Amino acid sequence: MMMHGRSRSGEGGPMAAMRKGDTARNFKATMRKLVSYLAAYKYKLIIVTIFAVASTVFNIVGPKVLGNATTKLFEGVLAEIAGTGSIDFDYIGRILLIMLVLYVLSALFAYIMGWIMAGVSTDISYRFRQEIAAKINKMPLSYFDRNTQGEVLSRITNDVDTVNQTLSQSLTQIITSTITVIGVLVMMFSISWLMTIVALVVIPLSLIVVSVIVRRSQVYFKEQQDYLGHVNGHVEEMFGGHRVMKAFNGEERSIEKFEGYNTTLYSVAWKSQFLSGLMMPIMTFIGNLGYVAVVVVGGYLTVRNTIAVGDIQAFIQYVRNFNMPLMQLANISNVLQQTAAAAERVFEFLEEPEEVRETETPVELDSIEGHVEFRNVRFGYNPEEPVIHHLSAVAQPGQKVAIVGPTGAGKTTIVKLLMRFYDVDDGAILVEGQDIRSFRRQDLRRWFGMVLQDTWLYNDTIMENIRYGRPEATDAEVEAAAQAAHVDHFVHTQPEGYQMVINEETTNISQGQMQLLTIARAVLADPKILILDEATSSVDTRTEVLIQKAMDRLMANRTSFIIAHRLSTIRNADLILVMRDGDIVEQGTHEDLLERGDFYAELYNSQFERPEAEEVGEVTAVPIPAD
Repeated sequence: MMMHGRSRSGEGGPMAAMRKGDTARNFKATMRKLVSYLAAYKYKLIIVTIFAVASTVFNIVGPKVLGNATTKLFEGVLAEIAGTGSIDFDYIGRILLIMLVLYVLSALFAYIMGWIMAGVSTDISYRFRQEIAAKINKMPLSYFDRNTQGEVLSRITNDVDTVNQTLSQSLTQIITSTITVIGVLVMMFSISWLMTIVALVVIPLSLIVVSVIVRRSQVYFKEQQDYLGHVNGHVEEMFGGHRVMKAFNGEERSIEKFEGYNTTLYSVAWKSQFLSGLMMPIMTFIGNLGYVAVVVVGGYLTVRNTIAVGDIQAFIQYVRNFNMPLMQLANISNVLQQTAAAAERVFEFLEEPEEVRETETPVELDSIEGHVEFRNVRFGYNPEEPVIHHLSAVAQPGQKVAIVGPTGAGKTTIVKLLMRFYDVDDGAILVEGQDIRSFRRQDLRRWFGMVLQDTWLYNDTIMENIRYGRPEATDAEVEAAAQAAHVDHFVHTQPEGYQMVINEETTNISQGQMQLLTIARAVLADPKILILDEATSSVDTRTEVLIQKAMDRLMANRTSFIIAHRLSTIRNADLILVMRDGDIVEQGTHEDLLERGDFYAELYNSQFERPEAEEVGEVTAVPIPAD
């Protein structure tokens, strides 16, 4: 069972950093992938399209019907003036009733269309999040070493939400706007081809303006997304580590960095919004020019009795209805750029290379003794720059193996290789004589337990935090593990006992108590092989004794790998592996290595050196820093 190594459960926030991949580098390819996701909803989309057509057609027919009422009213007024007739209010009333029915049906269809699309877009978001969550568990650790947690979280939150919102709103708008443009154009030609040609003259001018504005604003929208990610990432980072930041008087540096990001974000956001905001007034101005031209030509045609007054009124309404969807399509082009950028980040993550596939014929062992061998292992995070060169060592079942060495020697890397967080570049690591690559990862990790210096507890009860080591364990088994780890007494001093909830920042328990809980978790998991990162340097003496006792009990009859920082704590190790620059330079017992007087003896003695300055009150120790 793998134990995680974080000291707090809050691993990011919804406004996490979006650093790379914030722009749609391949708009067409991304939109094709998004359309392929929509293919699963083709029947719903067909219904939406039918309803959109019906809703739009009812809206389009309305002005023509209303124009007939206007013409009838105008003719009735002229007849009254001439004394030859009167206004036919019954006819006008019937037309108004028809108009009411048309608009009610149009609104009803639009409501149903919006309801269906909301379900489709939400379901796509649900699928995206499911696939991202499944993908995370298949990603190699190297991906998370290269990318921040906030960057991953941004894909689950910000990017998926952007796709959701734009799909639910923009897709139906694209359908209705396109149908409206076509339908209105047909109705305009049916009234007067000459007035239609006049109205269409302004469209090329509108398209030129839209393309220029979109091309300029798109650049700034991309930068806005990028720097929004920088701002969010910085805020999350500073709040996550605000204690350290304050302890080192980092407020000014933090504010200065934030100001830099925020100033740039302000600049690009202002430009993007300003350019985007120009579109509507410019389009309105150009549209008004079209109105003027239409009115002039319409008045001329009316004087010549070519068209009726009601037709002019209907035509002007159609011109307005024609310009509006054009402006909507122009605005949607901006929205689609943001959608493509967000969708591309999601697809990029889903297409990231996964861990090396599991073997099709995995080795399955009912139990193991704990025999581990490193056979001429070579490894580098970058294959061109190996950090482990030619590592060979053997750990016998039940042995306590200490791994020591200066920072950068490769101690932590050995742990990552043992757990198959990474695979070796050359050589092999064997458990019970079997290459660990021949096991399924979950089977391999089931034999391992980890107690790390950087503890990880999450926002839940003490009971559930210990049970994380073995989810199916009973309450009695959890309490037994707590007693073995010397944590039971501490738990019973709390008012809620095992039901005490550890807060998100784990500030309601001490560092030593956190460490004891992670040991209890490992005891409950009952692994055959232990990986221990010595963690007693930051606790008081009494707690250190408890932790040491708990760890000794945990290591009994188990093969244990101890990453040692204080060499005085591993004197009783069965085997000490001394690492330097990615190689084991010495191995043996504590006494044997001291007798050799080589690198280990130098490291050990350096931790207890006391120069003459101690006599005048100055004490200088040279500790071995932790990996």
